[in-house]
Amino acid sequence: MQIPFELALGWRYTRAGRATRRNGFISFISGVSMLGIALGVAALIIVLSVMNGFQKEVRDRMLSVVAHIEVFAPGGAALPDLDRTLAEVRANPEVVGAAPFVSAQALLARGEDMKGVLVRGIDPAQEGQVTELQDANRRAVDTLAPGSFNVVLGSDLARALGVGVGDKVTLVAPSGQVTPAGVVPRLKQMTVSGMFHSGHYEYDSALVLLHHEDAERIFRLEGPTGVRVKLRNLHDAPRVTQQLAGTLSGNLLLRDWTQQNRTWFAAVQVEKRMMFIILTLIVAVAAFNLVSTLVMTVQDKRADIAILRTLGASPASIMGVFVVQGAAVGVIGTLAGLLLGLLVAFNIDVIVPAIEHLLGVSFLPKDIYLISRMPSDPQASDIAPIGVISLLLAFAATLYPSWRASRVNPAQALRYE
Repeated sequence: MQIPFELALGWRYTRAGRATRRNGFISFISGVSMLGIALGVAALIIVLSVMNGFQKEVRDRMLSVVAHIEVFAPGGAALPDLDRTLAEVRANPEVVGAAPFVSAQALLARGEDMKGVLVRGIDPAQEGQVTELQDANRRAVDTLAPGSFNVVLGSDLARALGVGVGDKVTLVAPSGQVTPAGVVPRLKQMTVSGMFHSGHYEYDSALVLLHHEDAERIFRLEGPTGVRVKLRNLHDAPRVTQQLAGTLSGNLLLRDWTQQNRTWFAAVQVEKRMMFIILTLIVAVAAFNLVSTLVMTVQDKRADIAILRTLGASPASIMGVFVVQGAAVGVIGTLAGLLLGLLVAFNIDVIVPAIEHLLGVSFLPKDIYLISRMPSDPQASDIAPIGVISLLLAFAATLYPSWRASRVNPAQALRYE
């Protein structure tokens, strides 16, 4: 099968040698454009993969403490019928686990130090159904027995209060008891029986775990305030929340994990979108370097264009030759960028430590950042648009110079040849 001459000639111009100084300079500009496209595409893939990795890492650490869905009574009151609510929740085919809990806010005091904390009363026998907290901290969670008034503190909270296992802390409930002397806050001395570490500072610095029966006694509740739910697929949480809202009996409220940290996830998406736009401009600058390359090529090949026209080539064919040349640069640059970006993104856990060791620095110090290693999560939903946009920009950059080439007048181009 015979290759169209536009394709063959355009490819020949793309890989033109350096016979003259002018051809060498054109080849250099073409190579710079190709390299710029490749580096821009690679940078886009690497940056978005790292941002996806950070988002996934923080989400996984958060979900080791937070359930996929929470069902709770309004105003922090006890659920009117716990057994019925558990049965209705577990009836949904997407639910794989459900456990009761008590949630309240309080103050935790140790000597003169006092911290505002989120108190969560759990059932150690069922907590493993809804979070990974018990699996990672089983020894500490198993110390929570009804009537023991033991507490398990987040590692950062324990460090801030200066307490360890066996120390006493005082839990101050927000609603006091009325006495002849006035309203006196309810105080309960608790024993620190363990500490947990989730890797998420928000919870490690403010969360207190105790048995739900002890929490009910301290906060004077008749039962758990809610039910925590785990799903087969965490991404189905908003949809399943809507389903449960229509099937659960009573006046209950529901909240999925995306709503608990809506601001953070929204900020990450905005930042990711802005980084995509900024780095796409780098690709656009490199792609539109092709304009200068093709303009110089057209000027250098005016005689060739005139001869082709006199041999019967149409203006569309002449335009096609230079579109092929520019598109070839764009395709090669885009493919090279995709390969380089994916190579770095999939091996960033090896590359970054090697650079840190070579330079003697730490990009993510453990005592400052939540995550001490550089994560990466390349996703096809990001990579495919990057490749398409890069190719479209390169193709768009070829249109004007190619159109100018098709308008070359053979008589004027050959006058001084």
